[in-house]
Amino acid sequence: MTSPIATLLQRWRDDTAGSYRTWFLREERLKNFRSIRRGLAEVVREIEAGSFGNLYKGSSLETVVGSIAEQQPIFKGADHAFLWKPKLRIPDIYENRENQLAFGRFLDTCAGCSSEDAMLAAIRQLDSQQIKGLGPAAANMLYFLHPTVVPPFNTAIVNGYNALTGARVKLGKWTDYLAMREGILRLNAEHRDLLSNDLGAMGGFLFDIGSGRYPPPPREADDATRTAWETDLKKMRDESAAAVKQMRRSEEDERSHTEIQGWLRDLGRSLGFDVWIASNDTNRASGSGRLGDGCMTALPTALASVAGGDAIRLIDVIWLQRGTAQVVAAFEVEHTTSIYSGIVRLLDLAMSAPEQAVKGLFLVAPDNRENEVREQLFRPAFRHITHLQMRFLPYGELSRNREAIARFGEGLKAIHAVSKALG
Repeated sequence: MTSPIATLLQRWRDDTAGSYRTWFLREERLKNFRSIRRGLAEVVREIEAGSFGNLYKGSSLETVVGSIAEQQPIFKGADHAFLWKPKLRIPDIYENRENQLAFGRFLDTCAGCSSEDAMLAAIRQLDSQQIKGLGPAAANMLYFLHPTVVPPFNTAIVNGYNALTGARVKLGKWTDYLAMREGILRLNAEHRDLLSNDLGAMGGFLFDIGSGRYPPPPREADDATRTAWETDLKKMRDESAAAVKQMRRSEEDERSHTEIQGWLRDLGRSLGFDVWIASNDTNRASGSGRLGDGCMTALPTALASVAGGDAIRLIDVIWLQRGTAQVVAAFEVEHTTSIYSGIVRLLDLAMSAPEQAVKGLFLVAPDNRENEVREQLFRPAFRHITHLQMRFLPYGELSRNREAIARFGEGLKAIHAVSKALG
């Protein structure tokens, strides 16, 4: 007989409005890993240099934790634990320099960990510092560094774990978090065929139980209890009207994002450039074919082999001088996704490209996101890259002018004319 947990896991995987399909399987989740890792490296750099400051707001930490919090629904509210609470003086990493340095060493050590034991040692070392207010919420940052070793953490995940296992894990204590982690690893191993090596899947499953989406399965070996639970599970609405609406909106967002990539692809080819489409988007349906039709199938070695090559492959659209490795322009389309991650990918390209400078770095977004784009680019984390002269290309201008640019344009002159300087 299939176990109750396996039954619930299968329901969870099939639920179109559950976290498995709405978050874990989405490609945007994976695209943000590198940008968050790079953001954490910036936090460490600023702490070591003494330029981090004593405020959360406007700091590099706010930028990266905000990017994590955008990974909804699982990480919604992930930034709450790092907001400065002046009356409680927590978390005490803003006004206490020694604690700040300990936090920076912790992040730096974890980023370079090559083994599970080293990661656990770093966590225990931080715990021994007894930094007021700095608890296992920091594990959410570690998840993006080592997703197969560190599970995500929040109230709903803890509640889900306790409901599923009968444990009594408490919030705020690293010792409880580490005990829960051991239990999560055992559950993940027992049900690996329905889960993943990436512990985000188990985190999402526990989140959906803890947030009340699913009733936890009975732990008693009682047929009547199990039957009652299965009846409740069948009655449960797999998706509310609001969830269905959100799913449809997400699907529409994906279509819009792909459509804009298609416009930029066609425009680049009309202007005589070789065109690269993000490696994870090439097979998306576009018109009567695929988005990657007529585009490069591999990046030039000079680009693919650089340190940031993995991130460059994920840039939405790149134009290159025909037959060469010289990048003419790169475009990140940010329909509803984090502006931060797009900036980081363009930054990786600008810092890693061959000797020729990239002539155009464009953030492409709906007209009403211009202020958001500017606010992100002016964050302290990006203050050192104003010389790159990134530009904002609004959907409206691209839509109105793309056909004329394709017919009469030459090089980047017309694209610069319809875009706006940032900085």
